[in-house]
Amino acid sequence: MTPYLDVQNLTKSFGALLLFREISFSIGEGQRIGLVARNGTGKSTLLSILAGKEGYDSGEIIFKRDLKTGFLEQKPSFDPEESVLDACFNHQGEAEKVLRAKQVLTQLKIRDLNQKMGELSGGQQKRVALANVLLTEPDLLILDEPTNHLDLEMIEWLEGYLSRGNKTLLMVTHDRFFLDHVCNLILELDDQRIYVYRGNYAYYLEKREHRIEVARAEVARAVNLYRRELEWMRRMPQARGHKARYREEAFYELEQRAKHRIEERQIRLKSRNVYIGSKIFECQYVSKAWDDCVILKDFYYNFARFEKMGIVGNNGTGKSTFIKLLLGMLPPDSGKFDIGETVRFGYFSQEGLQFNQEQKVIDVVRDIADYIDLGGGRHFTASQFLQYFLFTPEQQYNYVYKLSGGELRKLYLCTVLMRNPNFLVLDEPTNDLDIQTLQILEEYLADFPGCVIVVSHDRYFMDKVVDHLLVFQGNGKIDDFPGNYTQYREWCSLKSKDEQPDSTKSEKRERNTNRNEGKRKMTYKEKTEFAQLEKEIAALEEEQQQIEEALCGGNTSIDEITRMSKRLPELKDELDEKSMRWLELSEIEG
Repeated sequence: MTPYLDVQNLTKSFGALLLFREISFSIGEGQRIGLVARNGTGKSTLLSILAGKEGYDSGEIIFKRDLKTGFLEQKPSFDPEESVLDACFNHQGEAEKVLRAKQVLTQLKIRDLNQKMGELSGGQQKRVALANVLLTEPDLLILDEPTNHLDLEMIEWLEGYLSRGNKTLLMVTHDRFFLDHVCNLILELDDQRIYVYRGNYAYYLEKREHRIEVARAEVARAVNLYRRELEWMRRMPQARGHKARYREEAFYELEQRAKHRIEERQIRLKSRNVYIGSKIFECQYVSKAWDDCVILKDFYYNFARFEKMGIVGNNGTGKSTFIKLLLGMLPPDSGKFDIGETVRFGYFSQEGLQFNQEQKVIDVVRDIADYIDLGGGRHFTASQFLQYFLFTPEQQYNYVYKLSGGELRKLYLCTVLMRNPNFLVLDEPTNDLDIQTLQILEEYLADFPGCVIVVSHDRYFMDKVVDHLLVFQGNGKIDDFPGNYTQYREWCSLKSKDEQPDSTKSEKRERNTNRNEGKRKMTYKEKTEFAQLEKEIAALEEEQQQIEEALCGGNTSIDEITRMSKRLPELKDELDEKSMRWLELSEIEG
């Protein structure tokens, strides 16, 4: 493996804030590396340093001679007057390169090569910047959040593109499916140090857990030793001069180890003080169009209590418009939304980052509420709530202008949740949030005793959070799928195979057509199974609803809560399995 880049003892700080100290790692040809870390710990800064866009305090970065690098910034900037084509080739577009550019830009849904960059949205500019980096065919790709502003179709295309051949890349992304499918090595920046995991994201999760367990054990041993040494240091102070000097020095070193915090959360934020009535909302034959673009056409849907819905679809199919119609931010062309009286929306939008830059983080949240009432005499203060979402006590007293982009998104999320809504509407909540914050949000939503709608291109997040999908196909066509995103893709794959039979199946189907034979009929056994599945699914759904209501009721014993909490994920798995089988059988004629 040819070494491309070697980082030795690199240190970077901003004033008193130390991002990383004397970190070392290397990148070799063919390695596809994912860099993971919490928001605000220096991921984007490290990429900018390696791309030559930012300086560093000390250390050394050694590149292979004549190494060509391509850098995708998190927020690229362009001359607003230059065309898309010029932005890709710096005004030097050769015919064969232009053809290739058209192919890549088409995959990224950029079709007008003569359009001025100033006329494109921020998301479209990010996609042009991504195309630009890919088209220059560098030896080393450095990518900061390449999946932001891409829909699911584009993300899957990019996954395939980066996985093919012997490409070398270093990237920051919070898309865990993308990390798992593309990367073969993970770098974790934690506690100002670098940890290397030689495998994909799944391997990283397993080994990171082992590393944390070892670290916890070391801290626990250090604490026990510290107690004994502290007792020794306090005994007979008048005789201290006769004690071994090395033991005193070792004591102070041990004190530092004992005070080292392993900041892994051990609590779950379960609110029982959220009530929502049986009537949620009814979408009554709503239609909406923008000129010739149809978003909804006589769409009807009745939202159920405790429902957790995911909304997916390509960019431009109307996902965000549907949300704004529901929230009353846009009027429908016809039809209406009938909202229940008890519903209190909490809306996390893509454009919600509007803060007073001179305020402190803690004051932003306290302006909303001093605490959240969790029911049963329990409550979370504003400070505890921020700490739950990984704002340290020190960070809580930082000014807003000092926060990174990811920390701002996290603060915005806290302001939405601090209002204690009973119906959460989250439009692309995963953009710019670090993986640990996403895990906390997933846990929060799993325990959330209200309703949830999530619009997201993060497949991993959707699989963890939602129990069914609305799939926006475009031109007003919307499918309701009873499962998560992975199950939906599996179903699409099976359906695609059925729709593209091999030559033998084609000939057989032609013979059947000539004999005026229709689609295959259900066997007696299948009919019996189908009827039984309907009963079992209904019974499981009823049991699920009863458990969810009991968990929200506040009169359930601790033993019962424990039993029910164990039963809920089992129920979900059973429902998913039986629903998929029911779906397969429903495709066969009765």
